[in-house]
Amino acid sequence: MTDEEKIKAMRLARAIASDISLYNEQKIIKGIEQDNLFEVLKEELEEGRELYKSRVSHEVYTTANFFERAVNDIVLRSKAHVKSKIW
Repeated sequence: MTDEEKIKAMRLARAIASDISLYNEQKIIKGIEQDNLFEVLKEELEEGRELYKSRVSHEVYTTANFFERAVNDIVLRSKAHVKSKIW
C-alpha cells in the first residue's frame, strides 16, 4: 500500500462519514441520547462501508480501518456535546 493510496482512502472515508453526519444529524443525536447509535445508523453505515470498500483496493480495506476511524472522528466526536449516559 502506497502513501498515496492511504491518503486517498482516508479522504474518501472522511468524505463518506461527513455525508453520513450531514444527512443524518437528527438520527445521530437521537442514537447518542438513547445509546443505540449504531443500530439507528446501521443502514447508512453499511451503505457507506460498501461504497468505501468498492473504491479502495482490497489491501487497503483489509489492512487499515480508515472508514471506522472516520466515523468515530466525524460522526461521534462532532456530537460530543449531546447528552448521553455513555459519556
